[in-house]
Parts: sequence; structure tokens; C-alpha cells
Amino acid sequence: MAVVAPLLALLYSVPGLCRWLARPYYPLSALLATAFLLVRKVPPLCQGLPSQREDGNPCDFDWREVEILMFLSAIVMMKNRRSITVEQHIGNIFMFSKVANAILFFRLDIRMGLLYLTLCIVFLMTCKPPLYMGPEYIKYFSDKTIDEELDRDKRVTWIVEFFANWSSECQSFAPIFADLSLKYNCPGLHFGKVDVGRYTDVSTRYKVSTSPLTKQLPTLILFQGGTETMRRPQIDKKGRAVSWTFSEENVIREFNLNELYQKAKKQAKPREEGPEEEAKKDK
Repeated sequence: MAVVAPLLALLYSVPGLCRWLARPYYPLSALLATAFLLVRKVPPLCQGLPSQREDGNPCDFDWREVEILMFLSAIVMMKNRRSITVEQHIGNIFMFSKVANAILFFRLDIRMGLLYLTLCIVFLMTCKPPLYMGPEYIKYFSDKTIDEELDRDKRVTWIVEFFANWSSECQSFAPIFADLSLKYNCPGLHFGKVDVGRYTDVSTRYKVSTSPLTKQLPTLILFQGGTETMRRPQIDKKGRAVSWTFSEENVIREFNLNELYQKAKKQAKPREEGPEEEAKKDK
């Protein structure tokens, strides 16, 4: 059984892995993340490289390179403790591996470091992480439609995600939010999204920071009666975002989704049955 379970898990993950490999972002990221390993370990690439090893072997790591790689492993393990999705785990590995690769290349030769840094910048500018394209019950707002929709029917409760496409945290949360919308959407409870990276006036209006170093993306806001009643992450007195994990369990618990869903269904029933009852009375 100890062998069967991992094999089944591997087989289950094969379709997802194939989808990742079919997107240029992931194979190219993996190539950049393992660039130093390939250069240092694969002949003839490693021939002629400088080395601080006692035996002078250019195709093996020296003690400083091993130290940097061990530090990288520790950082990735620490960051991945808070990761929820597979995409977040892989994203952390890619990001910190690229940083370690840049350090290792600059240590080896400044020209190789500059070349690697240039490749990373070109990759960042030309190859974006794939956006979630799965099923969802989510209404996308613009800067003009968000206020109109929230005020259209005050009986409808809205959970709106404020996101930016360039944010890796938003991309990781996208399938979670989509899944929640499939489970909890009903006539009295709706899910919405607005791209504050595109509509900057919306970010100002709803006080969601879009700084590159912000901790406020994504931001979830609950609107009841057209008015904000809660948001995550919360903002402290100094205007800083309080750390919060965007997992499905946390959203369900913090926003009381099960209770909201039941109340929304009860409120929606009279509205749905109203015209029918009036028709019966007319007969």
C-alpha cells in the first residue's frame, strides 16, 4: 500500500503535468532554474570553467556552490510551508532558483552573470504565467460597472476579488476562487472580480494597494446591501496588510460562506416564487 498510493498520486497528476509542459512558461522557467546545474555538470559545457575545488575538477560543485544551493533549499522549504496550491510550490522553486542561479553565475564570471540576468529579464517581459481558464460563475467588473452592479439589487450579497494579472498570488488563488464560485453561487450570493492592475482608479476607490511590493493582492471584500462589511487581508492602523493565507478553507470559514449561502437561497426563494404565486392568484 505504501508503494501503490504514491504511484496512484503520480498517475493522477500526469494530466496536470502535461498541461503545464504544453505552456511555454513552465518549461522555460524550469530551464532557467536549472541553468547553472546544466552548465556546471554537463560536458562539454563545464569544460574550462573556473573551480575552487582542490582536485580542480570543473564539472563538479565546489564548497561555496554547495553552500549556496543548501541555503536555497532551506529558503524554498520555509516559503513552501505557506503555499496552498501546486502552482505556488512550483512558483517559489522557480523564483528562488533563479535568484540562486544569478548569484552562482556572477560568482563564476561576471559576463555569465550579466548574460543570465539579461535572459531572466527578457523572459519576464515576454513570457507571462498562464491565466486560469477553467469553469467559474464569476462576473468581471470594469471601473464603470462595479459600483452599478453592487447598487443594482441591495438584497444580493457579493464577494469581490480585487486582483492583478502580474501578481503570482492572484494567479495561484484564481482556481480556488473559481471553485468557490461553482459551489456557492446562487441568486442571492454572487462572485465578482475586478482587475485593479488595469483599473487603477478602482484600487484607489477601494483602498487596495497595487505596489509591486504590496501584500494586498489579492484582496477579497464582502459587500452586503451594497456596502463593504469585511475584507481579507485586513489593514492595520499603520495601513499595512495583515498576513492571511488565501486557502479555500480560510475563505469559507472567515466569510461564513455556508451560512451566507443558506441565507441567500432562502431570500431568493420568495423572489423566484413571487411571479408564479401572482399568476396563480390572477387565475
